Amino acid sequence: MKKILVIEDEPEMRRNVLTILKFEKYQPLGADNGLAGLEIARSQKPDLILCDVMMPQLDGHGVLQALREDSATATIPFIFLTAKGDKIDQRNGMNLGADDYLTKPVSRTDLLNAITARLRRQEQQSTAEFKPNFDSFEPLLSLGLTPRVAEVLLWVAQGKTNSDIASILGISESTVKKHMLDVMAKLGVETRSAAALRALEVLGSPAAKR
Repeated sequence: MKKILVIEDEPEMRRNVLTILKFEKYQPLGADNGLAGLEIARSQKPDLILCDVMMPQLDGHGVLQALREDSATATIPFIFLTAKGDKIDQRNGMNLGADDYLTKPVSRTDLLNAITARLRRQEQQSTAEFKPNFDSFEPLLSLGLTPRVAEVLLWVAQGKTNSDIASILGISESTVKKHMLDVMAKLGVETRSAAALRALEVLGSPAAKR
């Protein structure tokens, strides 16, 4: 039974999501603030985390950053629950390493579809059948990217943050963000996770393993 942690300070929203998860045979865990959610994530190691953005004590961005900096929790799929519809705010969450975002109020169908997709991707990455080749960015050139932009996407596909990529490539964080905007525009996607998923598909193809 997959464990899913819901970090949400609105009692009704948290209760509704937990009820849906329980009905769908998941093992739901709940936290009413960011600090409590971070503690549960570290102790329980959930299979996926749903997290509100605006919360007291520690907001969703702070929770995600802390999780990504800890090797024990760095790869847990993370989906933001946000009341904000602004595309820039949503992309800021993706740039921190979130896998997806859902705008509240979220429908039961959208919630379950997002959870299923992220859990399936996590399972694919852990199986022997799916082994992306991260040796070179060259396979990503087939997406119509320039070498530098493809190199940035290569590191994004490995779960690196903008700060990590800036340090690795010796460029500014703002330049990394600009390259990611170029990636999303070229691939026709709106989120960082969607771009990473497309890169993983290419890097996991037989051609990339030659």
